[in-house]
Amino acid sequence: MRRRDVLKGIGAGLSVPALPLKASAQAAADFPSKPITLIIPWGPGTQIDLWHRALGEAASKILGQPVVVDNKAGASGTAGPAGMAATGKPDGYVISHIPITVWRLPAIQKMTYDPVKDFTYIMNMSGFLLGAYVRADSPFKTFRDMLDFAKANPGKLTYGTAGASTSPHIGMEQIALREGIKWTHVPFTQGLDPNLLGGHIMAAANSSTWWAHTEAGTMRVLCVWTENRNPRIPDVPTLKELGLPFVFDSPFGLAGPKGMEPAVVKKLHDAFKLALEDPKAKELQKKFDFPERYMDTETYTKFAAEQVAEQKDIIGKLGLAKKE
Repeated sequence: MRRRDVLKGIGAGLSVPALPLKASAQAAADFPSKPITLIIPWGPGTQIDLWHRALGEAASKILGQPVVVDNKAGASGTAGPAGMAATGKPDGYVISHIPITVWRLPAIQKMTYDPVKDFTYIMNMSGFLLGAYVRADSPFKTFRDMLDFAKANPGKLTYGTAGASTSPHIGMEQIALREGIKWTHVPFTQGLDPNLLGGHIMAAANSSTWWAHTEAGTMRVLCVWTENRNPRIPDVPTLKELGLPFVFDSPFGLAGPKGMEPAVVKKLHDAFKLALEDPKAKELQKKFDFPERYMDTETYTKFAAEQVAEQKDIIGKLGLAKKE
């Protein structure tokens, strides 16, 4: 074969991979050309659902395509993200809210996804205002009163949460582990606050469901678990102010399936970052007590990997790890 023909053959062989790369680049440049589905792994009408709908509406104006919310609740908030990881195409048209349980549950039970490898992380959005609270007539005037009682009476203090393995449950057990105390967890899938008011438990730990009760004078918040105090209850201390080196705000963000084009990720990131500043979205964020906890793509990706390792360590220390 002549040298010119050989070189021609090699050149043709080298040009083949460039075709899908060119098509991929063009798809990223044209993104989005159709509606985007945003999976919310909680029920419709919840605070997180309403806020994300406002964010989606604001982002759609920036992207030029509708952002359609798809509620897929179940499995402690992991059903929707797990389904996306299993079947979603990495083209940016299906993304999901990512709760902390996506990182935590693989340490507790066998899951269908790898929380590090099976997602393309886009950005962290916010977290929750969590805290511990009691009835207004409780003998516990401070959170330290609760700790002292639990230390003096192992297992007698009962506290409720909205379910096992939720952030309030894991947070309370981390506090107990550090303080060397034992208290009794009572999970409720519904009716947490009525059971506290009814005297069936001595305390509760949850997101900020307490406002109507505190304003009515029937409940008292003992501490908040965010980085800073909440302006609505400025006299209530954080855990750090009580000498407990914790911030438990159950951070959440957005991700897509693994393998998304960086250019598509950037478009989604930039649109939703701007959406965070939308007046309606800001109003709901304040109303629902979602703290400001934005992270860009690089920071959030690193944070997710760190959280997976941290959650595994915590779950192991608490004796809740799955059996290998």
